[in-house]
Amino acid sequence: MNVGEGYFKQRNGLIAVDIMAACGVMTAEQWFGLGQAARENNVFRLKMTTRQTVVALVPEENVERLVAALEPLGLRVAPFGKVVRPVKACPGNEALCPRAIADALGLGIVIQEKYVGQGVPKDFKIAVAGCARGCTDPQCADFGVRASGQDRFDVFIGGRGGTVKPVHGIPIARKVTAEQVLGLLDFVLERYRNLAQPYERLCQTLARVGEGQFQPPAELLASPGEEASEFARFLQG
Repeated sequence: MNVGEGYFKQRNGLIAVDIMAACGVMTAEQWFGLGQAARENNVFRLKMTTRQTVVALVPEENVERLVAALEPLGLRVAPFGKVVRPVKACPGNEALCPRAIADALGLGIVIQEKYVGQGVPKDFKIAVAGCARGCTDPQCADFGVRASGQDRFDVFIGGRGGTVKPVHGIPIARKVTAEQVLGLLDFVLERYRNLAQPYERLCQTLARVGEGQFQPPAELLASPGEEASEFARFLQG
């Protein structure tokens, strides 16, 4: 078991292994393969989490065998600790949700593939939603994205939900493209790494140094041309 990955010793002696997929989306083959691996390694229960991962409760002596079975399935143990955590994305695209107004799921998967596991001062949570309902709670994430039109998104930073004192994220951009979202995420992560104290969540950094330190430069917010970008065309398939 590696430091910085999702392994958690339970009071009953079992190990909880946190398994991630593409923002919670699996193929039938992946579900079947995970079920087979769970049966072969005496997994007690499989639990779907609020972060769109699956926790397998497994005897400690079977952990390595279970984890070895994940890679051929395109699955992996989720990173944990001072890292960018697995991305929460709603089923926001034309195939999976009738309310979607932009491809939130596609954007979430792109973000996860690029950023998950990157080092940060304190765990960093990202949520992407495909409409104003915000089923993934984007305003309760360190970096939240909410669709506001076709290939248009509003971006919030500094939210925090898992606490007795929840914090709503503040908006830093409105109606930006998916491509611009990535540029804004790069900017926010760079500022966070440079300004945060050790073990300080982004909301705490914002409260200490001021929101102005995270105001994006004008070029990151410039209105795109009418023609769809290469990135938008990729998300649209």
